[in-house]
Amino acid sequence: MIALYPGSFDPITRGHLDIIERGCRLFDQVVVVVFQNSSKKPLFPVTQRLDQIRRSTTHLPNLEVDSFDGLTVTYAQIRQATVLLRGLRAISDFEFELQMAHTNKTLATDLETVFLATSTEYSFLSSSVVKEIARFGGPIDHLVPPAVVLDIRKCYAKNPIGSALTAEDSVRLTPEAPPTGCRPMPPGSAG
Repeated sequence: MIALYPGSFDPITRGHLDIIERGCRLFDQVVVVVFQNSSKKPLFPVTQRLDQIRRSTTHLPNLEVDSFDGLTVTYAQIRQATVLLRGLRAISDFEFELQMAHTNKTLATDLETVFLATSTEYSFLSSSVVKEIARFGGPIDHLVPPAVVLDIRKCYAKNPIGSALTAEDSVRLTPEAPPTGCRPMPPGSAG
């Protein structure tokens, strides 16, 4: 049975990773699908988000990472997936996700949505929270997988509010490894 875990993953968080790992225990194959959300201005381009997810999930043999621009149900039909995997943090998530599940069911009657309650330690976590903390130079190591920390810090290194780079990160940054594709958020936008 193939399950899709769709999202923007900008960036992938430890909460996302928790849902991915648990999904991989429940289903034969999980496909993390990065979608472009036209209503958001992403910090990272799709190609970099795909790379971040791949680097964060090398320990999961039944996981695939892909991108798609279109309806989730269309991608599910192409891949012959029968399950959409979704994480729930709070009641507000449930209302939105239930509406999406009902909408998807009208488009593809054979597609089921499975909700996983977010683990308690990640119930507050979102990509927007990570970006806001990083923008002000706060610690993010406990919020995102190690493969993503340096990418985020590079994006905010030129931030006039304060650098999110640590001393050890500065040593690892070289002219050969400039920040790729990231777009720091302007002040006051949580993304």
